[in-house]
Amino acid sequence: MQLITAFTAVALCLSSWVAAYTNPVIFEDLADVDLRRYNDTYYLSTSTFHFSPGAPILRSYDLVNWEFIGHSVPSLANYFGNQYTLPAGSNGYNGGIWASWLIFVPSQDRWFWGGCVNFWQTHVFSSTNSDPTSAWSQIATVDGCQYDSGAMLDDDGSVYVSFKNLTDSTIHIAQMSADMKTVAKQSLVFALPSSDTSMEGTRPYKVNDVYYIFTSDPVRENVLKSNGDIWGTYALNKFLSGETYPAPLSGTIGQGALVDTPAGDWYWMSFSWSYPGGRIPVLIPVTWDSNGLPVPTLVNGNVGASYPDPVTPRPTTNNLTGVDRFTGTSLGPQWEWNHDPDTAHFTVNNGLTLSTATVTNDWFAARNTLTHRQLGPISTATIQLSYSSLADGDRAGLGLFRDQSAYIGVWRAGSTFTVNMVNSIVMSNSNFTTLSTGTTAASASVSGGTIWLRVISDSTPGGDSATFWYSTDGTKFSQLGPAFKCDTDYQYFEGQRFAIFNFATKALGGSVRVADFELAAGSYTGVAVGAGSSAPATSSLASTQTSKASTPTTTSAASTGGGSGWYGS
Repeated sequence: MQLITAFTAVALCLSSWVAAYTNPVIFEDLADVDLRRYNDTYYLSTSTFHFSPGAPILRSYDLVNWEFIGHSVPSLANYFGNQYTLPAGSNGYNGGIWASWLIFVPSQDRWFWGGCVNFWQTHVFSSTNSDPTSAWSQIATVDGCQYDSGAMLDDDGSVYVSFKNLTDSTIHIAQMSADMKTVAKQSLVFALPSSDTSMEGTRPYKVNDVYYIFTSDPVRENVLKSNGDIWGTYALNKFLSGETYPAPLSGTIGQGALVDTPAGDWYWMSFSWSYPGGRIPVLIPVTWDSNGLPVPTLVNGNVGASYPDPVTPRPTTNNLTGVDRFTGTSLGPQWEWNHDPDTAHFTVNNGLTLSTATVTNDWFAARNTLTHRQLGPISTATIQLSYSSLADGDRAGLGLFRDQSAYIGVWRAGSTFTVNMVNSIVMSNSNFTTLSTGTTAASASVSGGTIWLRVISDSTPGGDSATFWYSTDGTKFSQLGPAFKCDTDYQYFEGQRFAIFNFATKALGGSVRVADFELAAGSYTGVAVGAGSSAPATSSLASTQTSKASTPTTTSAASTGGGSGWYGS
């Protein structure tokens, strides 16, 4: 799938191409990052839990401007269990992939990914060759859970994995075999103090011939420094503790990863717990003191809102904002399904066709919900939906997907079509079963077979609200229902996402076609792509976003101002 901008390459960057970058470097939900440099290129891997494919790979040439390029785990159910297909009465919510590692091994000329899944087994995947966008497959399983693990490449080519042993709250090191399929040696290297057994999120490194293991707990980042040998004695030191993030981020410091530039400068990427948007990564320069300990560069004692660029900024092919027309025959790497999809019930070919795959009245139980991360602090998603092929009882549309969800969608009842705003779709954040299938907050009759649906979402902890809109011509949009108050709790872990869906409540057989998905930074109230010449524009928060109207209200069809416009082909 291809994404093409109508403007210059400079418009492709999320951050300003000046002498400084702004935190967060990527205003998306990217938790538990592992960060690697290979030559002059940086790669990032992150947690995805029950979303599929899993463990996305992002690429950057400057640590600031990033693009999605692929996934390390092509599917979930084939490796981790049938619950990731959403069978009746079961699901994989809050399971799947988290706190894993990504590493390139020169002797194998391939990339490897590893992580503990479902708390009892560790899985190792590998790319086909040195290109991380090549096909990935599982090559081994390792007995036992290498929980919250990290990996490092030693000078002699050996790969070591650090992890937490959940049975006795200790930190271990495992040396992998040359082919990465088995553990050659393993040893306990640090027993967590009884006062802080919550430390996890391990990341091992070797810097200036000294071994380090970074760990995280709910209130601080720690670094274990070895006495010289990787199997030796490690001393606990503080790295970060209690520092705040620049607005609009909030919450405590989360686990991260260390990386150097070709020039020898060091950086730490960590995340802020900033729900409903999720765990948002920030980038912090790091220096080393006379004792060989890493020191984060803070601004007035806290994480800085801006720092000098690590290297000269370089462009990327951006797929974080813009218009996706679903060209080609496969989805782009920025997309992930809620659980594994039923591949027989969707197609991509100059548009996305979603056939119903599940009979249910529960959105959380419906297969083939396609998700896209939100772009903070505020972003707008719009789709053009052809709904004439819906079957009686079908429901299809665009929503915000999390443990507390809402959507705007078209329902068919007999020969009648209505557009509905549904909220109060709630999942338990303890056992992840459905508590409420939702309440219809507003409804309107529609006809004609085509509709544009739009969601404007403030994903910051202070904003945490969204409004839902529709248009029958793509030009004049009407708000439907009240503003939706988003959930800021953390227990679901994943951040809120935009989601496209189609499920049946009576029988399979219906379908919808999505012509395009348009993601604009800011609150966009203008003409939709495919309906006029105006393009999405970055803007300040429009007054329509916080409207509490319970009946449809109309917003201007005009573009809200300057910014970057995007078109797919």
